Amino acid sequence: MKTIFQDIEYLDHHITDEESQKVLKELRKNLQLLRTNKGISQLMGKKKLSKVARNVEYEKELQELQVELIKLQNWVYENNKRVMIIFEGRDAAGKGGAIKRFTQYLNPRKFRVVALQKPTEVESGQFYFQRYFQHLPNPGEIVFFDRSWYNRAIVEPVFKFCSDDQYEKFMKEVPEIEHALVDDGIILIKFWFSISKENQQERFKERMTNPLKHWKLSPVDEQAQKMWDRVTHYKEEMFSRSHTSYSPWIIVDSNDKKKARLESIRYVLSTIDYPEKKDAKINLHHDPEVVERYHRRTHSEN
Repeated sequence: MKTIFQDIEYLDHHITDEESQKVLKELRKNLQLLRTNKGISQLMGKKKLSKVARNVEYEKELQELQVELIKLQNWVYENNKRVMIIFEGRDAAGKGGAIKRFTQYLNPRKFRVVALQKPTEVESGQFYFQRYFQHLPNPGEIVFFDRSWYNRAIVEPVFKFCSDDQYEKFMKEVPEIEHALVDDGIILIKFWFSISKENQQERFKERMTNPLKHWKLSPVDEQAQKMWDRVTHYKEEMFSRSHTSYSPWIIVDSNDKKKARLESIRYVLSTIDYPEKKDAKINLHHDPEVVERYHRRTHSEN
């Protein structure tokens, strides 16, 4: 009894027109993906064939990029480099999911994820940046900030957690602070994960109905849709006043979570020149339709 792959080989030798050959090539590619453990398990779950193929292709590409992240981490560690990656964005924009994929296979001794809680009474009386400074990367370390000092640029003024004077003071100081960090040798990358109002609402609904994600909901989340326009105002102010040549904002279209994860990883790999990059078996050039440097005249968020 012939296998489906033998049938494909037969067709490959007897089909000559270009369009049919293209379809055959795509079929062979999808079948190869479905032969993996991931593909078989998803098929057993009765998912559509096309969706299974896309998911397996995503997992395959993600893993290849994660291999490159390990190479990057080793270079950072061996050369005492300091890397700081900031993840900002509206609630439910996919920041946490992206960080999880960045760090999934990294050596836990050589990176940290920083997600600070509400400041204590003592911290509230300190120099604003002080509690963040103690979490800056040490030599040989990558630090991922799940939100950062930019809370004072958006969340705090939107919800009146800071005064107008505190906000203005921060906006004046942050470019100088970041200039000093970069000047001191820290590799700083600032991501803004951009999401539409409609997609944010859908993700909130999922959090409310999915017990595994219910913990992600917060009182601030519940107000996010109502405060959409105020967040937009302060977000644009933040971009305008803190986007600099030495510390630019990188906008990630995160309406498609999987593309956002792949392309943000690809951006980091393309930005930092670790020696083994030239031997990568996967494309490291990020898609400008998904990840782009902020431009004052062209940026918009639905």
